[in-house]
Amino acid sequence: MPELPVTTNRKPRGNSGHDKAESAVTMPESAVTFTGIRNYADFGPTLAAEKLRERHGLSLAKETVRQLMIGAGFWVPRKLRPPKVHQPRNRRACLGELVQIDGSDHAWFEDRAPACTLLVFVDDATSRLMALRFVPTESAFAYFEATRAYLEGHGKPVAFYSDKASVFRVNRPNATGGDGYTQFGRALFELNIDSLCANSSQAKGRVERMNGTLQDRLVKELRLRRISSQADANAFVAVFVADFNARFAKPPRSDFKPIAQCAPMRTWRGSSPGANGARYRKASRCSTTRRCTCWRTSPSTGA
Repeated sequence: MPELPVTTNRKPRGNSGHDKAESAVTMPESAVTFTGIRNYADFGPTLAAEKLRERHGLSLAKETVRQLMIGAGFWVPRKLRPPKVHQPRNRRACLGELVQIDGSDHAWFEDRAPACTLLVFVDDATSRLMALRFVPTESAFAYFEATRAYLEGHGKPVAFYSDKASVFRVNRPNATGGDGYTQFGRALFELNIDSLCANSSQAKGRVERMNGTLQDRLVKELRLRRISSQADANAFVAVFVADFNARFAKPPRSDFKPIAQCAPMRTWRGSSPGANGARYRKASRCSTTRRCTCWRTSPSTGA
């Protein structure tokens, strides 16, 4: 009986799905290289996929871009990164219940302008960017301007959560004079906004992680728009914040009545007599809802 010829070029059976996946990844590789993926070498896969679609009209799934960047050595898979251990903390329930604030000193304009500081306000319940402001340095007056813009845009939060920088806390144990408040802390006290200081950067991890995200995404956005000044950057952040929140903000666990529906009134704390003999009016929470962040004042007694 004659022997059957043995073929060596027969395609092995099985693993057809892997073959299709490999071809799907390698097929657009030349097109991606042609359109300049190396210009996005320091981008994350998601952001790189967005910019390839917006600026070059090349629609690729972010996983495809991820595999191409891994193959080119631009991206390290999460499984190969060293593990990180964090103590979990539940989010606050309501928008405006706790707002984490921090200043991030960074080369925001890369080599196009000197380094500066970005003041970041992040809501703890939703991870929404509430306010961004570029300033020369992290100072009390810079926080005054940023906080005023926040209050005009969103109303009063229940509390601000910050680090123990000298803007927020008197760090000298034997400080003489004063009432134990910094200028910024005194302003929050008069506005009836609680000021909480974290014992570590991990405790306010939401704003710390946001700083890292902004140092990636915002720096690239400023580069692509050729923005090289703080004034132009402050004019652009409203567009960036709206787009960022639409993509990444989370809904709060509990809803409450909007601040705009409560009667806005000036707030004072304490009942000690002032310099002119008048007494401050005591503040109490608005009775419309338990979690309302609006505050109302009750008539003061005495002259």
